[in-house]
Amino acid sequence: MSRINTNVSSLIAQNKLARSNENMAVRLQRLSTGLRINRGADDPAGLIVSERLRSELKGLTQAIDNSERASSVISTTEGYLAEVADLLNSISSLIVNSANTGGVSEEEIAANQLQIDSAIESITRISNTASFAGLQLLNGSLSYVTSGIATSALAGVTVHGVQFGTNSNIPVAVEVIQSAQTGQLFFSAPTGTLVSAITLEIAGNAGVQTMSFVSGTALSAVLAAVNTVRDTTGISASLRNSADPTSGMFFNSVTYGSNSFVGVRRLGDTGAFFETFLAPGGVATQRDTGRDVGAVINGALATGNGTKVSINTPALAVDLDLSIDFATTLNALSDFTIVTGGATFQLGPSINTTQQVGVGIQSVAASRIGGTSISDGRFFLDSIKSGQPNSLLAGRTREASAVLASAITEIASLRGRLGAFERNTLQTNARSLQIGLENIMSSESKIRDADFAQETALLSRSQILQQAGTSVLATANASAQGVLRLLQQ
Repeated sequence: MSRINTNVSSLIAQNKLARSNENMAVRLQRLSTGLRINRGADDPAGLIVSERLRSELKGLTQAIDNSERASSVISTTEGYLAEVADLLNSISSLIVNSANTGGVSEEEIAANQLQIDSAIESITRISNTASFAGLQLLNGSLSYVTSGIATSALAGVTVHGVQFGTNSNIPVAVEVIQSAQTGQLFFSAPTGTLVSAITLEIAGNAGVQTMSFVSGTALSAVLAAVNTVRDTTGISASLRNSADPTSGMFFNSVTYGSNSFVGVRRLGDTGAFFETFLAPGGVATQRDTGRDVGAVINGALATGNGTKVSINTPALAVDLDLSIDFATTLNALSDFTIVTGGATFQLGPSINTTQQVGVGIQSVAASRIGGTSISDGRFFLDSIKSGQPNSLLAGRTREASAVLASAITEIASLRGRLGAFERNTLQTNARSLQIGLENIMSSESKIRDADFAQETALLSRSQILQQAGTSVLATANASAQGVLRLLQQ
C-alpha cells in the first residue's frame, strides 16, 4: 500500500538521524573538554560523587599548604631560639669565669657582668622582634593565657598544647595522690652523743665526703658538720626533735624524687654502735632514695619527676612545678583555668578538633625564662643582671648558675618540642595528605574524566551512523515519488 500524506519511513529515518547527531555532539563535547561528565544529565549519581571528591581535593590541597606553612613558622621560631641558646651558653662561660675569684679581679667580674647584661638584653630583644609574616613568635602572643593559679601550690605552669574544641576555656584540676619525698636515713642516739670515735662517709647526688668524729661528740655538732658540706654532698641533717638532742637525727637528700639518694656508712673498725634506719624503728639500711610526686591532672595520671609533674595528651599538654608544701601533702588539691591563647594549626581538610593541633610557644623574654626557686623565692634570668639579686657583682655566682641552667633547659626543651612537632606531626601529616590527595584525585578522574580511546571509537561510530542516516532519509523521501508512476498509466 502506498501513501503520500504520511511518510513513516522518512519519520523513522529522521528520528534515528537526530539521535546519531545528538550522540556525535556528546562525543565531540567530551573530546573537547576531556570530561565524561559535563552536566548533570550525563551521569547524575557520578556528578554527585565527583563534586564531593572535588570538595575533598580542595580541602586536602589547602591542608597540605597549611602544614607546609606551619612547618615554615616552626622552623623560623626554632632558628630564633637557636640564637637565644647561643647567648645563654655565652653567659654560662662568663658566670664560670667570674666564680674563679682567686684568679679574676673585681674589674674583670664587672666586665663580665656588662657582657651578661648585654646578652640578656639581646635575648629580650629577640623575644620582642621574632616574627613571621607579621605574626609575633616569641613575645608570648602564641602562649596560653591562664587564670586562678595559686602560686603557693603551683610555683610554675607551662602549657604546651590545648584542644579547646567547643569550650570557651579549659579547667585544670591537680590532685596529689603520692607525696614527694627526699632520701632519708635515721640515726638514734639515746645519750645525744657519739659513744665512741667514728669515721662516716656521707654520700649524695652532689658528691661524697668523709668525716671523723671523736667519742662524746654531740649530735648537734655532727649535724652542723654535715650541713657545712651539704653543697658538696647534697645531704642535710636535722634533729628528730629540735628541743631534744636524744631524739636522734635524720640525714636527708637536699632534693626530692627518685633520682635523689642519701648514703651514710661507717668506715674502719671503730663506731660499731652506729647504724642507720629508714625510719625510727624501721629497717636498718645504709642507703635510701627519694620518691617522685604522683598527681592526677583532670583525671589522668601525670608523670612525676621530683616535685614536677607533666602530662602530654591530645587534649592537654602541660608541665607543672609544684611547691614543696603542695608536693609533699597527700591529697592536696589545686586548680586553675586555661582561658585562651596558643597557636592553632589546621592540619586536615575538615574544620574539627581532631584535625587541629594547638601549640603554645611561651615568651623567652629574660623575665619569663629560668624560673628557679631559691630560698623561698622564685627568680628568672633577669635576676642576674646588674643591680638584681643574683648578679655577679653581688657574689651570687652559684644562684646565677642555677637560674641559667634552668633557662638553658627551658630553651632546649622548647626547641626539642617544636622540632618533634615539625618532624613527627607536620611533615608526616603533609606526606599522608599527599597520598590521600593522589588517591582521591585518581578516583575523581575515573568518575569524571573522559576515556579518549573509547570516545574516539564512539565518535567514529556516530559519524558512520550519521552518514548512513542521511542516506536513508534521502531514500525515504524519494520513495513517495513512486506514486506518480501510477498516475502516468
